[in-house]
Amino acid sequence: VSYGTAGFRGNASGMEYVFFRMGMLAALRSKLKEAAIGVMVTASHNPEHDNGVKLIDPQGEMLAQSWESLATALANVTNDQLIEQLKQIIDSQKIPLSNTSFMLIHVYINNSYKPSSLSLSRAVLDGASAFGATCHDHGLLTTPQLHYILACYNGGDIKVDEEHYYQNYASAFKALLNKKLMNQPVTSPVTVDCANGVGAAKLTKLAERIGANIIDIVVYNDGQSGKLNENCGADYVKVQQRAPAGLNMEPFHRYASFDGDADRLIYYTLDSDCNFILLDGDKIAALFATYIRDNLKKASINLRLGIIQTAYANGNSTNFLINQQNIEIACTPTGVKYLHEKALTFDIGVYFEANGHGTVTFDPNKSAEERFAAKKLKLFLDIINQTVGDAMCDLLAVEAILQDKNWSVKEWYRIYTELPNRQAKVQVADRRIIETGDAERKVILPSMLQPAIDELVRKYPSGRSFVRPSGTEDVVRVYAEANTQENADDLAQQVSLAVYNIGGGVGKKPLFKGNKCLVN
Repeated sequence: VSYGTAGFRGNASGMEYVFFRMGMLAALRSKLKEAAIGVMVTASHNPEHDNGVKLIDPQGEMLAQSWESLATALANVTNDQLIEQLKQIIDSQKIPLSNTSFMLIHVYINNSYKPSSLSLSRAVLDGASAFGATCHDHGLLTTPQLHYILACYNGGDIKVDEEHYYQNYASAFKALLNKKLMNQPVTSPVTVDCANGVGAAKLTKLAERIGANIIDIVVYNDGQSGKLNENCGADYVKVQQRAPAGLNMEPFHRYASFDGDADRLIYYTLDSDCNFILLDGDKIAALFATYIRDNLKKASINLRLGIIQTAYANGNSTNFLINQQNIEIACTPTGVKYLHEKALTFDIGVYFEANGHGTVTFDPNKSAEERFAAKKLKLFLDIINQTVGDAMCDLLAVEAILQDKNWSVKEWYRIYTELPNRQAKVQVADRRIIETGDAERKVILPSMLQPAIDELVRKYPSGRSFVRPSGTEDVVRVYAEANTQENADDLAQQVSLAVYNIGGGVGKKPLFKGNKCLVN
């Protein structure tokens, strides 16, 4: 097993030893940092039979990348090698065992959300207790709520709890729209698919703190029936480009979807001809960035604003931001840890993966005058959970901007037209033979693969395609876009076949419409 952006994740059966060892590692990390460390038990958008565990560093950030390899090594040694591996970690990191293991903030998703989570959470607590950690279980939380509570706790607010989260963001939302709310009734409702996950109950509580006369949120897939992430949720809607099962949509009504642990958000609607319209992470990032830029200009504040994208960002979103909005763009490999790190290099950084996972960061070292001269901008940034992508906060931010600009979802999706695109994956014998560079936009090895992709791309107007090995399974992920959906689908198919032939494909070859094949 390998620790990645999502921590450890897979079928929950037989995973207790991994969770136990991560409890021990969290206790050691706490001794080293002399601060509380968080442990989150969640498989995010995975099916109900899966589960996962990831560690959270003191300021609510993801575990330092240098410790990912330590986590991987600790999880993979045999039981008789465990003590020696722990000693190696302690010695290599110079961990003072005499230090107190601070409060280990921990959460589990249990009951109807994850049947396996209670026992796996117990394993984490047992592992932490083995190193004498003082543990506190905050119970059922979304992933972003745990990040928020941890950052506040280590910042000196030792009494922070879930209610603190609701009051903070509800107050910020109401403050931003204060004048609007005085003169206008509540806007039309937004229907939120919560993927039958933890976000349903938490979003209901947040909406109650704001007030139904201010924002009208209709919760769908609240966990009372249906399985977690099954035919619903942000990942399903994004990949399938269709509504969650059973949701009857109306043209130009606002719909949104969370994933199971509520750190991803995407919007969608229907046009007047009932065509499905997706407003994914690219559209959210563009909405946030243009709103921030406009308020910076109004306040005559000179701050460096940047948007961080991955290769999955739609080509027309990049063109819109650079050529029409004159906003600086940076590109990183796939993974929130890379995007977040790059965002921190800007005075204000906006990042969203296309899957809807993202947030806004701003430099706390800027002077008070620079940070707060624009009251509206300051209030907007107060809505954002800077520690991590937070579906509930991002939902409030979208709704606040739309209300402030008097925009419907129609005006939002028309800011630019996305190029049609398609994602696919190819089963290979060993994904490690595929090496990429240029933020995963180019294949380095096998050397024949990138020229083959380039030749295919040239055949399609507005064509673009890249491939990257999966971080968790022996598949290669393929992305393609072109001027029409038919061409995007065809390009994805042709690139998939190139990957199969050159990259060691296994099983059946990718099928092509009309047996059209450009690569032998």
